[in-house]
Amino acid sequence: MALSIEQLYELPAPETLKKFQNFLKRVDKRKILKQLPDLHEAAFEKINCLDCARCCKNYSPRFKMPDIKRISKFLSMKETAFMDTYLSMDQEGDYVANTKPCPFLGADNACSIYEHRPTDCQRFPYTDEDVFFKRIPITMKNAEFCPIVHDVMNGLLA
Repeated sequence: MALSIEQLYELPAPETLKKFQNFLKRVDKRKILKQLPDLHEAAFEKINCLDCARCCKNYSPRFKMPDIKRISKFLSMKETAFMDTYLSMDQEGDYVANTKPCPFLGADNACSIYEHRPTDCQRFPYTDEDVFFKRIPITMKNAEFCPIVHDVMNGLLA
C-alpha cells in the first residue's frame, strides 16, 4: 500500500528525531544490523521514491572520480566538460551537483542517468547497511527529509 504524497512529505517531529538519535547511540549494533534488511525492504514496498524525490530535489550526492568517469562516458562527454557543466566542489572538497534539483532529475522524478548514477545515489538512504548506525549525523540528516529513513526509524523504535 503506497503512502499519499501528504504522508510522504510529513516530517518527523523534532522530539521523534531526538529520541531516534539517542536510540542509535545506545543500540546493540549487531541486533540492529539484523533488523535493517527487513525494515529496509518493507519501507521500499510501501514508499515509492518516484512519488517523493526529496533527496534529488534538495541535496546532492558526492560524485567520486569513478562516478564522474562512468557518467561522463555514458553522456559521451569528456570528464572535464562533465565536471565544468554539472559539478562544483563543496566545503569538504567533494564534487557535488552545481544545481538543485539535481540536473539529472526529470519532471516525472525519474533519474535520466539511473543505471549510471553516483554510488551515493545507489546506496541511499543507507537503511540496509551499517552506515545507518555508524554515521549517525548522516542518518539524522536523512531522517529529516526521507520517508524511507523515517519508516525504518519508526520500525526500529516500535
